[in-house]
Amino acid sequence: MERENRDDTAGGGGESETQPVISSVRDDKEDELEGSAAKTKSDSVNEPGEAEHPEQNDTTTGGESEIKSLSSTTKERVLPELTLVLIGDTNSIEVGSKNILLDHDEQTQQFSFSLYDLCGRHISVINMLGQQNTDKFPLNQGVHAFLLLLPNGLQNSHYSSGVQWLEKTFGKESLAYLMTVVTHGSDEECDRALTDLKANSSFVEKRFHTCTKSMRDENEIIALLGKVDVMVSENDPHCYNGLTCGENKEHEEEETSDSSVFHQNQTDEMENRGATTEIECEPVNEPGDAENSEKNNESTTAVGEPEVMSTIPLASNEKGLELSAGETDEDKQINNESSSIMSEQSTEETDKLKDSSSTSQTVSTALKELDQQEERAVTTEEKSDPVNNSGDAEAKEKGTLHMDTSGNTDQPSEKISEENNSKNQSQREKLLHRLQLQEKQKLSPADFLQIGPPVKQDHETSEKDLAHTFLQRLMMLDYRARYIPVRQDSDEVSHSNPVAVFDSSNAKESLIDAFYETSGECDQLKQTHIHPMDVQMAVFHCSDSFLKQNMMTKLSQCQYALPLLVPDPVTMDVECPLWTFRQIRKTWKKTQTKDNSSIITMKSLPICEAETPMVSFFRLGSLSVSKSELINTLINDRHNTFFHRNCPDSTKSCHLMDGVAEIAWYCPAGKPNDAFTDCIAFCNLHGDALSKKSCKKQRDMLIENSSINVVLLPTLRKGASSTTVISALLESPKPLICLITNDDRRVIQKTEGKYIMGLKDRSQSDVSKELKKIIGKILSGPHTSFQLETMAKVSGIRVDEDDAVCQKGKSAAKKVMNALQEMDVSEIKDKFLPCQGRLWHEWCRINKELHHLKGNIEKEKSEKQKELMTIRQKQCDASCSELMKLFIESLSSLPSTDKEYFLKWTQILIDALSTDNLTSILQNYDDKWSEVLALKEKHDKSDQLNRKQTEFEQVSSKLQSATFGLEHIFREMGQIYEAHKSLQKQTQRRQTDWSKYPELAAELMISGHPMELMDGDAGHVPLTWISSLLEEVIKRLGDQRVFVLSVLGVQSSGKSTMLNAMFGLQFAVSAGRCTKGAFMQLVKVSEERKKDFRFDYVLVVDTEGLRALELAGNATLHHDNELATFVVGLGNMTLINIFGENPADMQDILQIVVQAFMRMKKVQLSPSCVFVHQNVTDIAAAEKNMDGKRRLQEKLDQMAQLAAKEEVCDAECLSDVIAFDVQKDVKYFAQLWEGSPPMAPPNPGYSESVQELKNIVLSKASQSPGITLSQFKSKIQDLWKALMNEHFVFSFKNTLEIKVYRNLEVQYGNWTWALRSNMLTIENQLYNRIENGKLDKVELSYLSKEMSKTYEEIKKEMRKYFDDDRDKEMLVQWRGRFENKIKEFHDEQVRGVKRKLDEVIQQKTACKKLDGQKTEFENKLLQKSKELAQQLKDKTQDEEELKKQFDSVWRGWVRELTADIKPIEDINLEEDHVIILYELGFEWALIGESKSSGRYKNISEIGNYFDYVTLTKYQEHCEENQQLQESERDTRGQRTISQLRDRVSKAGRKVLNYFKGSFHHEDQQLIRSLIDNVEKHSFDTIRSKPVATSGYSPTYLLEVAKNVKEKVTEFESKRKYALKKEFTVDLLLYVFDRAESWLSESHKKFKMNNDALTYLENKKHQYYNIFRTFYKGSSSAVVLGELICEKLKVSTVEAVCNKTAIDLAGKMRCSFPAFSGNRLNLEKHVLKSLAEKEDFRGFITYIHQPREQVERFIKEEVEKYIFTSHKDKARDILKKNVEDMKQFVSPTLFTATERVKTQRGHTDMWLEEFTSLLKDELMFEDICSQNFRDINNFDFLKEEIEKGLVLIMKEMSSLSLNNMSEFRLTPDQILIDQLCKCCWEKCPFCAAVCTNTIEDHSPDHHSVPFHRPSGINGWHRRGTVDLVIDFCTTSVASDKFFYPHYDSDEIIPYKQYQKGGDKYAQWKITADESKLTYWIWFVCRFQEQLEDHHEKKFQGNGEIPSEWRKHSKEEAIQSLDEMYNQ
Repeated sequence: MERENRDDTAGGGGESETQPVISSVRDDKEDELEGSAAKTKSDSVNEPGEAEHPEQNDTTTGGESEIKSLSSTTKERVLPELTLVLIGDTNSIEVGSKNILLDHDEQTQQFSFSLYDLCGRHISVINMLGQQNTDKFPLNQGVHAFLLLLPNGLQNSHYSSGVQWLEKTFGKESLAYLMTVVTHGSDEECDRALTDLKANSSFVEKRFHTCTKSMRDENEIIALLGKVDVMVSENDPHCYNGLTCGENKEHEEEETSDSSVFHQNQTDEMENRGATTEIECEPVNEPGDAENSEKNNESTTAVGEPEVMSTIPLASNEKGLELSAGETDEDKQINNESSSIMSEQSTEETDKLKDSSSTSQTVSTALKELDQQEERAVTTEEKSDPVNNSGDAEAKEKGTLHMDTSGNTDQPSEKISEENNSKNQSQREKLLHRLQLQEKQKLSPADFLQIGPPVKQDHETSEKDLAHTFLQRLMMLDYRARYIPVRQDSDEVSHSNPVAVFDSSNAKESLIDAFYETSGECDQLKQTHIHPMDVQMAVFHCSDSFLKQNMMTKLSQCQYALPLLVPDPVTMDVECPLWTFRQIRKTWKKTQTKDNSSIITMKSLPICEAETPMVSFFRLGSLSVSKSELINTLINDRHNTFFHRNCPDSTKSCHLMDGVAEIAWYCPAGKPNDAFTDCIAFCNLHGDALSKKSCKKQRDMLIENSSINVVLLPTLRKGASSTTVISALLESPKPLICLITNDDRRVIQKTEGKYIMGLKDRSQSDVSKELKKIIGKILSGPHTSFQLETMAKVSGIRVDEDDAVCQKGKSAAKKVMNALQEMDVSEIKDKFLPCQGRLWHEWCRINKELHHLKGNIEKEKSEKQKELMTIRQKQCDASCSELMKLFIESLSSLPSTDKEYFLKWTQILIDALSTDNLTSILQNYDDKWSEVLALKEKHDKSDQLNRKQTEFEQVSSKLQSATFGLEHIFREMGQIYEAHKSLQKQTQRRQTDWSKYPELAAELMISGHPMELMDGDAGHVPLTWISSLLEEVIKRLGDQRVFVLSVLGVQSSGKSTMLNAMFGLQFAVSAGRCTKGAFMQLVKVSEERKKDFRFDYVLVVDTEGLRALELAGNATLHHDNELATFVVGLGNMTLINIFGENPADMQDILQIVVQAFMRMKKVQLSPSCVFVHQNVTDIAAAEKNMDGKRRLQEKLDQMAQLAAKEEVCDAECLSDVIAFDVQKDVKYFAQLWEGSPPMAPPNPGYSESVQELKNIVLSKASQSPGITLSQFKSKIQDLWKALMNEHFVFSFKNTLEIKVYRNLEVQYGNWTWALRSNMLTIENQLYNRIENGKLDKVELSYLSKEMSKTYEEIKKEMRKYFDDDRDKEMLVQWRGRFENKIKEFHDEQVRGVKRKLDEVIQQKTACKKLDGQKTEFENKLLQKSKELAQQLKDKTQDEEELKKQFDSVWRGWVRELTADIKPIEDINLEEDHVIILYELGFEWALIGESKSSGRYKNISEIGNYFDYVTLTKYQEHCEENQQLQESERDTRGQRTISQLRDRVSKAGRKVLNYFKGSFHHEDQQLIRSLIDNVEKHSFDTIRSKPVATSGYSPTYLLEVAKNVKEKVTEFESKRKYALKKEFTVDLLLYVFDRAESWLSESHKKFKMNNDALTYLENKKHQYYNIFRTFYKGSSSAVVLGELICEKLKVSTVEAVCNKTAIDLAGKMRCSFPAFSGNRLNLEKHVLKSLAEKEDFRGFITYIHQPREQVERFIKEEVEKYIFTSHKDKARDILKKNVEDMKQFVSPTLFTATERVKTQRGHTDMWLEEFTSLLKDELMFEDICSQNFRDINNFDFLKEEIEKGLVLIMKEMSSLSLNNMSEFRLTPDQILIDQLCKCCWEKCPFCAAVCTNTIEDHSPDHHSVPFHRPSGINGWHRRGTVDLVIDFCTTSVASDKFFYPHYDSDEIIPYKQYQKGGDKYAQWKITADESKLTYWIWFVCRFQEQLEDHHEKKFQGNGEIPSEWRKHSKEEAIQSLDEMYNQ
């Protein structure tokens, strides 16, 4: 339809009907542009005859010639059915008369005769071939197809360049109309053309054609046209009407003619046609800026024909006037004098015309008739710009009709109207295209709530970026966003017309003629840049409702006028964007005079609810003054609230402001110099208010709703076009002020409320002053008020809030708010949000008290935790308020857009509910605070000050109660969730509701809503809620990396405003409330900037101010320190916001901040900071800035020194604490407001500072990896838990760091196991070599070389782990340490294996004598066996008889062989023990009693050692004291004796008290430590003895015994007590017992390897078999084979078992849960095992000897794994190793045999080869070959051995896994060596074992995740038998004390436990109110056994709380998993 309508209007060659009118005034150059007259946007309406025969008026040949040649007989215009544009290379076509498509080479457009003759269709062909370098080409009609002609062979390159040129020239949309045609010679083939073109992504195969270059073939052309028709039918629209080459051609032609010449020609033409119809009209303006007619007047008077202005026929094209269509109100102002002359001349000429014309139509006196005439004329309206055509528009509005010579009325032309609409839309689309905007794809806040490219303040912006730059700068509160310099991408766009150069060579024109000639100017005109208000309105139209709302809020903050009534650019329907005003709140101070005194009342209202007077301004006709500029002087004469003609970048072309009514409010500050005493709305209607189409609805609505109407018009006289409007206004009761531009009269009040004032020859300030007086006078009396919300009730105007989605959200919000009707705001939270009020505050108080316990802390703790659960229960019971039910229901069910509206409406309605109350409370708050300050300044210490402070506290409390917002509802959600979550184990009630709350909040947070992180009212972080919320965010986004940016500063220093401006956030900064607590908001990093950062989001944390006024009465420095530490700890970077320049004001905040950074350093967190110094005057002064930075540096360094003392840290300056550069990390900000609020706009310097700061922040952020959301969640928990305790540094536990470290421990275990298992394999091989005699020395270098491959692989894995792990930034702190640890482990393994192998070599050397004898033994035994076999041959066949015979001779053989060798005796350790003890002086009876009782075996696990202690020392001490008293009695006086007695008595009592009650826990621990140390030292001494190589000697035990006795004696010397002999005896027997098994095994090994008799006895079975074989008559080969098999059997079994032990250990190490993790994981499984067995003795062993219990656990689990739970897997491993061994031996046999056969060797050679091949895998004892030298068939020998191997392997297949215990390697010992090489230090309080996997993990402190009650380890209260039940983690958070030593008089606070000594300082015990349920269960389950063990009681302060007994064993075991996962 679009194409058809356009063509109907256009005529044949374009819109040539307008050409006769235009061409007569054009320069000859325009003749080249054939038919281009249609490009003017004024489709002139000709008189009837002219319309039918336009060619009669055509004085040019362009458009006419085409039509005549096409149809000379009909002389009628013919419409083209198709318009084809030929583009491409001129070489692609042969132009000629026979060419059907193009028969000429002129670059014009014309109808094709050839195509008409071919198909009978009217087809227009436009030749643009070879125009790739042409920037401009006229294209005046729709194009159906662009034919891209490509020469064959060059199609690829030409296609790409052709498509690029087409897209660049006509726009991307034109590509949809592209048809590709490859042309070729008649003798050429172009089969590959299609294939080649398919490689281009933009190529469409069905839009491809080939034909010959000559284009003579009709079939080819018909086929081509067929394809074009298909393409046209597929396209929508069917033809392309977009931008053309030289896309602003329309603008060029609009401005081609001077207005005066144009109108003169029009007048002459009408006279020639005998036109008699003339009308009277005022000087004409374009509606978009009708006020700007002075520009038109200027151009008119220049040629001396101003009278034409009053006699303009309707058919005239107003564009000739060069009026600026669409400019907001003004263009360029000219002097009033020339304007008045023009107006007078126009008026006179109009009167003449009225008198002389009998047919002239006069203006009706009734406004109604005027409107009716406008409606009849509206269809004839023509526009010269996309929005309007001023001349025709006004003519039609005044009822002008065309009359022919007969007086008949011309019928309205619908064609022209439709064409205008199409052109308007095209122009609008062109504007949006230039701005890269799309109406269909609305911009949303999400498009700008992201980190995008930086906004450049001082650089020009390209047009395509203009809209986004405008919005970005607006969001940053930069009111200069309207004045953005634009970089012109081409010379088509310019800010001003270029200067034409006069051609002096043209002799036909004189200089004067040329000077006055204006027709040539059309060639010089260029397209203007985009009007600033077009940018604003284009963005407005292309934004969704939420972005519009944000945009309007920012415009309001910039003190700009806001669109109140906006015509739809397409339908012209008027809309009131009421929704966009909803976020705006205005605050002002109203001044009232009463009793000669001024009363100032503060008001703060949502602007939609404010009832204010409204003053509306209208323009009637053309004006020489700027209406908008005049209004600005009334509001703020220093700021352009309304954009006007004199603003920067104003142009005469504005398309989107005509008919827009803007509104702005004046808000007084309550000062004497206020312009008005109350808030006033000023409304400005843009355009001519007389315009029916663009302004009527708006005019009528504003007149009706205004308090005062102000009308500006050129003259005021009857009969003028404005008369009817003025008359209507005069009849209205509303006050009226008429401002007449051409009148110089002073203010005249005609009647009451009706004023006239002339503007001629008056200054603007004078006019403004008079206007203020008039308005003030009128408003001081009765007047109507205006309220924005009433716009919803105005008929004929659409309100955006009427949209269904908005109404749905509003309805849901109202439903929620209905529950609050008629409620006092201060009571709402108590009634409807009960969970966050008193209950939550009480919960927070008790929770904080948990960290400051005294007395019986576990009992008190248990009671408080019970109270907490009670409160949670009450919260659950109270969590069903109607408000929350409705809110959650809507939040859960509404779609996302509806939900956004719902939330916005909820906040709007809440604000409306609390506005009145809050305003009065704030007023009262200010008053009370002022009174308190006044009294303080007077140093008043009377009761009055206390009373006033109390009143202030009450008001402050009321303010807190009345402060009610959406954040409180979300807070309630959090509390409901926390309450139910904490009771989850007890109840599942309503779980489906509350469990979804985090999901709902997470969705909102992701969409850009700020979420409360810290409750500002309670001063508490709801950890459970925040953790669940972030977990849900992670579920939706993934565990994204975020850069956390936090802000810190004093209250009301502009922190939230700064963040909002920086990132476009929505942190609350209004409603009279400062931020309380902390809020967090996500800002996404845009895709284009992700490459610049290593994180995905910036998470901004906004916080409440330090030194908050609300907390003045009860806040402490601790609160500020707490908040600062929390905020600084959270952020990767913290902005420190300082307000003002006074260093004294900064001191408090700086000290708090520096102390927070110092704490971060001590807990190894390293955030960065930037100091933002706001409200600094003269920030441009470099010298002052340098001085300010110097003073700031000095102050920071001073604060660092103070904080260092507070935190006990060494720091001389801030740079010692954090990386800080005062030159780079300090940013100075100008003050926010440019003037005094409330009317001051934001300071542009502030916006620049914000952008600079943002760039600094992002630049620093680009160097940081940020943290993951899960890490952020952990950091919140760690920081807050630590802050709950008094000592943050000691209390901080970085769970994230702990988790990363635990994972590193697991990796460390994997790396060390890889090294260990490889070393075990190497050790096996070398062991076999040594045993086989192939190796007699092991070098460290060799071992290192063998390990090098594995070691390098491990190092590579380590590098990869540390470099690539997602936590690599945190891992870096341990990298060097773990690399060293791996190196140490590697070196230790190498040294350890060398040490073992050296012992084997030493052992082998020691056995050389026996080895030499072995050969002799074997030779003799073989010989004797052979002889015996021959002797008994054929004598008996009975096996038993043979065995007897062999046994009888065997004893003789052994005696014979060992006759000269002394046998090695067995040892009797029991006897040696007794003898050694006796030799040391212990009685036989004492020794015997100890051995018989067996008590010594448990000496390390005894609970109470008091029975081993003797009081001898005490008695001696008493005796010495008595002797001292006696000796002194005779020599001293009574007084001296008395003093001495007292002193001695006091000392005695002290010792006695020590032994009273019970033995001190400290002593128990010391004795136990003595036992452990003695045991370890003794065992190490025994193991160092060469028992396996040299045999056992009793002297070894004697040496150990002496050492033990010395240790005991040394121990006693340091104590006040002695140990009984029983203790020393039991300790020695205990040590002997522990060493016994090792001594026995070692001696057994020694005897086996060195005792000939033992060796021979072991060989008896072997030689019996040899004897039997000989007896059977077997050959030597058979005997040798059997002998080899016997030896192989032994060594193979050992090799398989050793290999199986390694494999099983590896398998369990990797897959068995208990062994596959770190040390903590092993600990967990050990404790689980103990709990499952409920084995108290095992527990005691674990408590006192943890390593022993762990080793026992490993052995048990290995045994269970091998023989029970995984026996099948173990058997499979064994079978695999057996098979591997078989696969190894068989090839070895073959290889040895083949080598011997090849070399024709003998038996010796075969044995040598065979043993050599076995050297690494199997031990093989030498065989003497002298008895087998007769063997020459080695294949037979091999077969015999293979037969034996089959039997061996069959026997081994049933080998028991028990056999492994008999050999060198066992899986349990391998795992013990691997897993127990860790830290075994115990907590000095509870004896919990450090769970660090690294044995020596210095400098890290010892730590354990969960401690246990100290009483488990025997801790009790001094002087009592009361066991301690306090957990260490609870104690260190309490206010209790402890004695660091048993004999210490000094007590140490638990909070400073590190001061107790080294053993305390080496531990990090984190204060934590949580406790491991496992140990609670243990204490309750084994209470009696523990009491018996320690001989003490759980009583008194150690009484077990009743709550403890509720835990089951299952819960205890489950708590272990929770411990490990934390």
